[in-house]
Amino acid sequence: MGVEGCTKCIKYLLFFFNFFFWLAGCVILGVSLWLRHDNKTSSLLELKYEGEEAPRTFYISVYILIAVGAVMMFVGFLGCYGAIQESQCLLGTFFACLVLLFACEVAAGIWGFMNKDKISEEMINFYDSVYDQGDSSTDSEQKQAAVTVLKVFHETLNCCGKGTLSSLADIWVKNSCPKDMFIPESCHTKIRDLFSNKLYLIGFAALVVAIIMIFEMIFSMVLCCGIRNSPVY
Repeated sequence: MGVEGCTKCIKYLLFFFNFFFWLAGCVILGVSLWLRHDNKTSSLLELKYEGEEAPRTFYISVYILIAVGAVMMFVGFLGCYGAIQESQCLLGTFFACLVLLFACEVAAGIWGFMNKDKISEEMINFYDSVYDQGDSSTDSEQKQAAVTVLKVFHETLNCCGKGTLSSLADIWVKNSCPKDMFIPESCHTKIRDLFSNKLYLIGFAALVVAIIMIFEMIFSMVLCCGIRNSPVY
């Protein structure tokens, strides 16, 4: 005989939350794959100049998100099946997986908060490094290589230069800027906006998932206790 009364209601609530948890895993996996292959970020993060590569710190958070999405899909399925079957073993395993996943998410959130400015600053430093080396170089090939890298920044972000009057006075930099720009915008500002918006998206997704996980942990323990105390015929 299965659970009755309020415990039965908890059973279906847990199934309901787990279904959305599984869907959230699918969404997070899809969003993280989009962030990994987004044309704007990919074109910038795959740049190289004189053996120096663009910083990949942003990809660390994206790879963590991909792993979390895949695990969420598995855990969500485990929770749904455990709730329907009223299995204490599956629900106990589900609860343990949730605790580990929640701990990893908190750790990833703390890491992301501590490094939220580092990602854009590293990319700005890379841009400035290419800019300065190209500006000071007397080698035409090296200067052309710098123009090629800067052109990707300028066309991808629709910006030009560091945002200072001296940078916009350099003809070699102007040649790499979008031709239809009337009032050039600083690439520093555009880089910060690009990565800040994507980090806010990651943070919002993590917050929604964390709230769902807290409810699921409560429901799974209540249901597990209800199954243990239910009469067996």
